[in-house]
Amino acid sequence: MIKKRIQKVVRQRIKNFLSLLLLLISAYSMAQENYTVSGKITDQVNGETLFGASVFLEGTTIGVVTNEYGFYSITAPEGNYRLHISYMGYSDKYQAVTLDKSQQFDFEISEASTELEEVVVSADEPERAVLRKPEMSVAKMNIATVKQMPVVLGEVDILKSLQMLPGVTNNGEGTGGFHVRGGAGDQNLVLLDEAIIYNTSHMFGFFSVFNADAIKDVKLYKGGIPARYGGRVSSVLDVRQKDGNSKQFAATGGIGIISSRLALEGPLFKEKGSFLIAGRRSYADLLLKAAGEDNSVSFYDLNLKTNYKINTNNRLYLSGYFGRDSFELGENFESSYGNSTGNLRWNHIFNDRLFSNLSAVYSKYDYDLGITTAEFDWVSSITNYNLKYDFKYYLSDKFKLDFGASGIYYDFDPGKISPTSETSAVNPFTLDSKKAIESGVYINAEHKFTDKLTAQYGLRYSGFTRLGGQAMVDYANEQPVVYNPTLDIYERGTAIGETNYEKGDAIEKFGNFEPRASLAYVLNDNSSLKAGFSRVAQYIHLLSNTSSATPLDVWAPSGQFIKPQLSNQYALGYFRNFKNKVYSMEAEVYFKNTDNRIDYIDGSDLIGQNTIETEILTGESRAYGLELLLRKNEGDFTGWIAYTLSKSEQRTPGGIAGGLGINDGDWYNTPYDRTHDISISGAYKMNDKLSFGANLVFQTGRPVTYPNGQYEYEGISVASYADRNSDRLPSYHRLDLSVNYKPNRKPEKRFKGEWVLGIYNTYNRKNAASISFGQNLETGANEATRTAIFGIVPSITYNFKF
Repeated sequence: MIKKRIQKVVRQRIKNFLSLLLLLISAYSMAQENYTVSGKITDQVNGETLFGASVFLEGTTIGVVTNEYGFYSITAPEGNYRLHISYMGYSDKYQAVTLDKSQQFDFEISEASTELEEVVVSADEPERAVLRKPEMSVAKMNIATVKQMPVVLGEVDILKSLQMLPGVTNNGEGTGGFHVRGGAGDQNLVLLDEAIIYNTSHMFGFFSVFNADAIKDVKLYKGGIPARYGGRVSSVLDVRQKDGNSKQFAATGGIGIISSRLALEGPLFKEKGSFLIAGRRSYADLLLKAAGEDNSVSFYDLNLKTNYKINTNNRLYLSGYFGRDSFELGENFESSYGNSTGNLRWNHIFNDRLFSNLSAVYSKYDYDLGITTAEFDWVSSITNYNLKYDFKYYLSDKFKLDFGASGIYYDFDPGKISPTSETSAVNPFTLDSKKAIESGVYINAEHKFTDKLTAQYGLRYSGFTRLGGQAMVDYANEQPVVYNPTLDIYERGTAIGETNYEKGDAIEKFGNFEPRASLAYVLNDNSSLKAGFSRVAQYIHLLSNTSSATPLDVWAPSGQFIKPQLSNQYALGYFRNFKNKVYSMEAEVYFKNTDNRIDYIDGSDLIGQNTIETEILTGESRAYGLELLLRKNEGDFTGWIAYTLSKSEQRTPGGIAGGLGINDGDWYNTPYDRTHDISISGAYKMNDKLSFGANLVFQTGRPVTYPNGQYEYEGISVASYADRNSDRLPSYHRLDLSVNYKPNRKPEKRFKGEWVLGIYNTYNRKNAASISFGQNLETGANEATRTAIFGIVPSITYNFKF
């Protein structure tokens, strides 16, 4: 009886609280007669929606920036105003507005100068919005800027451009992926039109999967990750494809020494829609065959997108990406891998304050490997289906709300081995497939408390269920890994049986609350302080005991013996403009700790492993540092200097397995630790025909493990090794240069071309990708051999558009 009374009282109090909350919100929004002006901002020439355009009411602090689909909504008291629309690289636009009723205004704005836009360094929102917006640790790149930066082999590369910013690095030349604030590659959520990209590289990291001709917007969240994102603990890279030119047919392309590309776009359905088709292919394989080589390497990708405007409030989008790499080493080895994605989206405007986006997303990454001499093929993949519904509610000029839900179904296929002939010594073998569901609901508010203080705070709840349909191995004492004190090594635990799980069963369930919060306090018109906190859970893991990701790495879900990674990140920043915003400075300090980080026992075997839990231990990691970014935003010479001072460590105690753990349970450097990282990027426009670009990079060498002694066993010299990652490769540095030349062309002609000459690693630095140790069989002496991927690499590319 008492229990029922308590429950009744609690329910009534919750009901009263919700009623009071609704009443306060209603009273807040109706305190005076307010009206709303809303609409979309698009490019006047091609009809592309503009993400991040600023819309302000002059003489007030009331304003917003457009969302991913160019939509804005401003609510203000009744009166006469002048609407001010601005976007970096575009001419400002103004509109007189009388707010005596709610109304809609769609605006088309034009580029200030097509020549100037190509050397603009900063693509951030106008500085007024940057200082006030409670958004921390965010990097946004202008595609025009990316195209001006010197890159390897002349191929424009978004990822390599991001690596010129503080807190972002790669793991050396010839390696795929990228690392953010000391995090691993699998801790980055990479989205292309909302679809997950599992491998971001072509040709093992020489090129990225993003064709710049097909990309509209690039935004990297290094920290302060908004509540609408989940699933990765380090960063979110949100890449958006162009919608396609809705005004006229257009083509963009380029011819380089390794690859060529072509993008076509134009209107559909009497300008109610548009399309984009962009393709890129390398021809290194053709050049190698022409030179009589047996080896072959190539890649291609295809970007597709179309949209249709049903009416003013409804629009459909359909986009896709398909990319693949192929390798052949003579007649003995061949491999291919690639990503495939698709996304069907419905944008709906309920009213002038409520915007929604419903997406059904498909994503797949697969690879196959064939070894002719061993007569077998290996095929593996990870596939996911994602349904998500996001809303944005512009309650007032002081309060905006984001909320939504998502669900992802995962299908992990870790590998299937098939013999290719009857004489093959390899038996057919299929690793256990794994299924899982990840779900999330979130709510996030942007709240302007005063003219100086704005906050963004929210909560995400994520859940993960590892599904059945397989047998799970049971281990003695529930220990898949045990410590052998006699040999001082970790070994596989003792299997004592199996537990069968039906398809409808849940092997393991997880749930986590993930709070997010950030603050922006404006000190004056030119400076502000910001602070942020985010907690993120990651439920899938990339299993790789190599220093960098490879196509053969396997993704695995959390379960009985692999727990979700949980990360907390704290950041504090100072932002300032100088000399009428010609210069700007950003400084941030951060600390990030991650629990349940997977580590690998010495001698772990991950390939073809059905019981991966016998090869790993679980520990924790931490990363902290200082990031500085000084930019020159205007003038003939623009550029930036980025500096990062950081530390990235992990430790893995023995836990229930016994022993001290990896490296005696002490903290040691992760493979992604870089003490110093300096990047200088500049662009100089001499005149309308000629411009120059330069990149200078310096990084502390990557942590590695070297031998520290040797012993002889039956006449063979065997090395013993120092503590894990206790040594480093030599420091990495290089200088890249480029020249852009635009021939004479008449302004009235649509066809425009340019030549881009580039020199990667101008002074021919032989940066070490690795150092291997061995014994010279002739002299018996120990030797260290440095392997370098690139020396100096010149390139030439011809770009065109019409």
